[in-house]
Amino acid sequence: MRQKLIVAMLLVGFGAMAAGCASPPQADIDAANAAIQTASTAGAAEYAADSLKSAQDAEATLNAELQVQEGKFRLFRSYSKAAELAAATKLAGEKAEQDGIAGKEAAKNEAMALIEEAKSTLAQAQEMLTKAPKGKGTQADLEALKADLAGAEAAIGEADGAFSAERYLDARAKAEAAKTAAGGVTAAVEQAIAARSGRR
Repeated sequence: MRQKLIVAMLLVGFGAMAAGCASPPQADIDAANAAIQTASTAGAAEYAADSLKSAQDAEATLNAELQVQEGKFRLFRSYSKAAELAAATKLAGEKAEQDGIAGKEAAKNEAMALIEEAKSTLAQAQEMLTKAPKGKGTQADLEALKADLAGAEAAIGEADGAFSAERYLDARAKAEAAKTAAGGVTAAVEQAIAARSGRR
């Protein structure tokens, strides 16, 4: 009788211990998933893609480990590694969030500077166009340059709109395109002036 009682106590103790080890660290898993979701909404997908990818890879590794344990008989499951992976995933998500915030701020500053540069370059090009050589055979060229400047001006307007909507990467790209187009007009006019001076 005593031997049966000891065996029963051992089984109960082992069962309790196994049950304790067989429960997923749900709070840690939820915190890890929340960190990645927060990073995504903070702009990490656009402004810190590499950091977000690392966090998502860590999440995938965590999920794989959870699946491995779920595939085992309950008494043999252990979630100690999953708890470690959940903590690492949470840290990766938090890093992605911070990198996303920093990247967005950097893109904002770059876009703002480029828009101002584009506006300045456009003004210079418009002034330079008034000095372009005029005469026989130049009308088509002048019209093409005016069209380039109109396109640059429209791109700057789009860049301003994108900036106001906090689409800083889009704003930066449009401002860069406008600056390049306006600079091309200035270079073309300077070349035309130099060519005409050389023929004199």
